Amino acid sequence: MATLKASSLVFNSSLSSSSSKHRGNNVKAAAINIPKRLANISLPGLRIGGSVEDMELHKCTEKQSSPVRININEAETMVMAKLYAILEAVSDRVEMHKNVEDHLLLTSINSVTLAAATMAGIAAISSGAPTAALKLSSTTMYVAATGMLSIMNKIQPSQLAEEQRNAVRLFKQIESQIRTIISVGNPTVVDVKEMMEKVLALDKAYPLPLLGTMLDKFPADVEPAVWWPEQRRKQNKGNNGYNGWNGKMEEEMREIINVIRVKDKEDYLRLGKKALNLNKFLATTGPLLTGLAAVGSALVGSPTHGGWAVVLGVAGGALASVVNSFEHGGQVGMVFEMYRSNAGFFKMMEESIEWNLREEDLERRENGEVFEMKVGLQLGRSLSELRNLAAEAAVKGEAIDEFASKLF
Repeated sequence: MATLKASSLVFNSSLSSSSSKHRGNNVKAAAINIPKRLANISLPGLRIGGSVEDMELHKCTEKQSSPVRININEAETMVMAKLYAILEAVSDRVEMHKNVEDHLLLTSINSVTLAAATMAGIAAISSGAPTAALKLSSTTMYVAATGMLSIMNKIQPSQLAEEQRNAVRLFKQIESQIRTIISVGNPTVVDVKEMMEKVLALDKAYPLPLLGTMLDKFPADVEPAVWWPEQRRKQNKGNNGYNGWNGKMEEEMREIINVIRVKDKEDYLRLGKKALNLNKFLATTGPLLTGLAAVGSALVGSPTHGGWAVVLGVAGGALASVVNSFEHGGQVGMVFEMYRSNAGFFKMMEESIEWNLREEDLERRENGEVFEMKVGLQLGRSLSELRNLAAEAAVKGEAIDEFASKLF
């Protein structure tokens, strides 16, 4: 029995060892039977190997593509350099267009005029040698005041100061636009051209020289100030969408144009015409009174014209001081220029809206939602107020009482 158990144990161990050897042989066979050649395997799309000539050609192709990137960088650098050059010119113009204050000149002319009137009055009650000296001094001062007042009325310092203030504000606006373009990045040649046109148009609208190209201070007709270039077609964005526009928004913008044209712009042109006529009258009356006062002071003491000469010499100087103070102290020229500039602002808005509505390609327009917000901000209205104004204008038409702008 013991012999039988021992023989069965030996038999089992031999079986297990033989099975383990068989598995080992299978593993070795699996490891050894790897295909040595892959030539018969087809792998489409996979390129195996490559000759030395192909590698050299690939390297040459990479070397030839690098100058293209350099040219693009150089073009962007050139655009940035041009924008910075325009920015420097605009900053310089801001410093050049300083406010022209005329308070000292006004005080000087009034002092000369009142001193001449005082001398004419003293000469009328004096006798002897001092009378001739007083008459001569009074006449000389009146003539000088007439000349200075004529030049002052030609230049209109208060109107000139308003022109320079407008120029500074608009140049700072261009400066801010250029900085925005630079900060956003990717400026183009179109941006450079647009900024150049804006600067040159503003130079033409508000010239620096006081003579020659100076703005006419007494035009025959009142026209809105124009400081912007002609609008050009913008590049198609290629989105093939509505670009924020729809039929309702277009109708609202047309109604807003009508309100701006009929109410705001026409009202400022009407007020500007009144201010211009008043300024013309005062600019003519002041030198005329000082000139008559000079004649009167020269005839003080005359046996035939002594009475009215004294009145003319004294009263003429006093009235001239009043007229001069009202014209330049009241800054009538500045008021006229303010009305003209405001009319120009509404004309610019009118042209901007009309240009967008005339453009049939919606992708070339300014984005409708952004444009509507800008119009509302320029008029001092929220979007709901802007739409309510358009709805009211559609019902009442030109009989609407409300103005488009709430700012001025």
